[in-house]
Amino acid sequence: MVSATPVVGDMAGEFPGGHCLSRIWLPAERCSAGIGGPTVAIVQEDGVWIGSFSHDTMSDVLDRADLLQIFEEPDLVRVASVEEAMASSRYDVADERDVRFLAPVDLQVIKACGVTFAASLLERVIEERAKGDPQSAAILRDELTATVGAGLSKVRPGSEGAQQAKEVLVAAGMWSQYLEVGIGPHAEAFTKAPLLSAVGTGARVGVRSDSHWNNPEPEIVLVVDSGNRVRGATIGNDVNLRDFEGRSALLLGEAKDNNASCAIGPWIRVFDEDFTEAALMAGRVEIEIHGTDGWSTSSSYALSEMSRPVAELVHQVGGATHQYPDGYALFLGTGFAPSADRDQPGAGFTHHPGDRVEIRHELIGTLTNWVGAAEELPPWEFGVRALWNNLDARRS
Repeated sequence: MVSATPVVGDMAGEFPGGHCLSRIWLPAERCSAGIGGPTVAIVQEDGVWIGSFSHDTMSDVLDRADLLQIFEEPDLVRVASVEEAMASSRYDVADERDVRFLAPVDLQVIKACGVTFAASLLERVIEERAKGDPQSAAILRDELTATVGAGLSKVRPGSEGAQQAKEVLVAAGMWSQYLEVGIGPHAEAFTKAPLLSAVGTGARVGVRSDSHWNNPEPEIVLVVDSGNRVRGATIGNDVNLRDFEGRSALLLGEAKDNNASCAIGPWIRVFDEDFTEAALMAGRVEIEIHGTDGWSTSSSYALSEMSRPVAELVHQVGGATHQYPDGYALFLGTGFAPSADRDQPGAGFTHHPGDRVEIRHELIGTLTNWVGAAEELPPWEFGVRALWNNLDARRS
């Protein structure tokens, strides 16, 4: 890792070095057409830079065979320091006159895999059996951990051993749809959010005010091009409403896809000789949550504890059965399962408005967001048509 570049204020973190790409808001006065808008940028320790590729989409850039060569372009222009862009990304100071970070994906479909860790698999079964009631979760957690929890991490999904475990659990009346995708041959893979709806670092993430049991899901997000090649990785928060999904898995859309319920950033670190899939997966994902009431918690999990290989997930999502001509971003699932009581005994964890959530991987950086009510946050208005019109006007 190169020497750290500290980021000021509540947007703490370090720049990891390597080849990093992001999308920034470029102010009108920095654009030749006098129109501000989303812009692809290079992020380096010495600043945020734009070049000839900057008015392309991130989808276009990641499809380039010569992707690493854009970092060597001779006419790059520095538009801000990393510290300035990060500080300007905070939701309470964000201004169209400043360079700030946006979610680093655009036309990519935002996909997510679930129950890819034994800990999250157990929690999904608990949600299902508790029918979305957090008060019942503590008792169920003890019961399920004693009966099936210890062995789940040792079962290879789709194996003969997994089939034998399924038969035992079915006979015991303990089978679950979550166990099916957790240890069965097919992974859970769903569409997390629409194109361009993800928020970036510094933004508020949305939790519906009619949810009373919810949590962040800190995850690594792979960025995959149109040829189903993984080009790099970033960090994501797959905000989840546990009470909604616990009442019925058919409420997954309501539980997962709400205004500002998907955060990605701060940048994509592109795979190269130093930053490989093996290096990524040898690391840990860390999370800290700080409430305005002084409450805080922290946790981490090892990516090596994933139950399925990354290549298997990518193959199942973007293989012969489904193509993504603009690429996709793939949340890998989480090993974070918050169960410590926050408000009252037996109720477990749930968000409060104003919570600050920091998710980090030492080889990528830190994604920081604040929690707000989904229906009270600024509405999502900048979609595909707006992006196309904006880019077209700036190119003319």
